[in-house]
Amino acid sequence: MSSFEEAETEETVTCLHLTFYHPGQAEKMMFRCLDFCRRQRVRADDAAKFGRDSSLCHYSLVDTRVSRLQFSLQFYRKLHTSEYGFEIKNLSKKTRLTVNQTELGYLNKIDLPWKCIICFGDYQILAEIQEGEAVDYFETHLHLAEAPILQERCLPSLQPIPENGIAPSFPLCQGKSPTEIDENELY
Repeated sequence: MSSFEEAETEETVTCLHLTFYHPGQAEKMMFRCLDFCRRQRVRADDAAKFGRDSSLCHYSLVDTRVSRLQFSLQFYRKLHTSEYGFEIKNLSKKTRLTVNQTELGYLNKIDLPWKCIICFGDYQILAEIQEGEAVDYFETHLHLAEAPILQERCLPSLQPIPENGIAPSFPLCQGKSPTEIDENELY
């Protein structure tokens, strides 16, 4: 028997990919304490904490507008299944946290969807869960976004152009909502 055949089966590890964005990240360098180069291992019984206080948080954000403890992520096993998940809890008394538009006040918590956007203040974090089998720990892999994760797409209101090719002379974008026009009314 070769050593390859005798080696223990390697188990996969649940990995939480977190992509960070802040509009002032180039000037303020609030992410300078985060390690974007490698995966980091976190014990399953330990909550991954994010905030300003580096003595309390695994992931420190260098910004006076961030709470000392902003939020935590707790790894857990779902009841009566072999599936794992994460629970996110808002630890800030001053700043509300949103997860896919669900607003969390102080000490509120919810299950983290497998892919979601976490927002607080001007911070945007795309969270994606890569499932694994390991029970004693999980990993985080941090990324930095070059552009906003959430973008308000302000598309110009388009006026309908009738079949004769002549656009109507009335504006649709001056505080009025567009109304449906019967094509016979244009002639």
